[in-house]
Amino acid sequence: MGTTIDKHQAESAADQPKLSKWFWQPWYAKLWWSAIPVWWLGMATTARVDVLAAFYGGALAGYLNVLFFPMTALMVLGVGYVRERLDGFVGPGDGTPLSDEEASDAARRIWEDHDRAVKNSRAGFDMLDPRSGLLWIGNPANPNNPGYIDPHTGKHR
Repeated sequence: MGTTIDKHQAESAADQPKLSKWFWQPWYAKLWWSAIPVWWLGMATTARVDVLAAFYGGALAGYLNVLFFPMTALMVLGVGYVRERLDGFVGPGDGTPLSDEEASDAARRIWEDHDRAVKNSRAGFDMLDPRSGLLWIGNPANPNNPGYIDPHTGKHR
């Protein structure tokens, strides 16, 4: 039993995507990471070159600052990595469909969970249910409320 768990952990560790694959392998990632230092070196030389200073002072340069910000590249290039990493948690099924009994049992459990959740949510909005919190505390039908009127005697407490 322990060997099957170790074997499964070894397989899952080998199947995990490598972060470097997403950040450096595609051609557009290589191009983007290469352009980032070029952009910021150009920004650094604006103090000496007037043409670059005029360009880097424009509105287009403001948008390009965001594009060539390293964290932007990390976030955009990391989307594929995170997606593949999260898909690895689910794992593929074995391809066998559920039998009719298994399907009906699963549907029954889902409906039971749904009914239980609906009953619990109703309790939070029913002013005559103590589980509703402030609705119950402020309700004049609550016997613990100072404004409670006893329906049998018609008197305040």
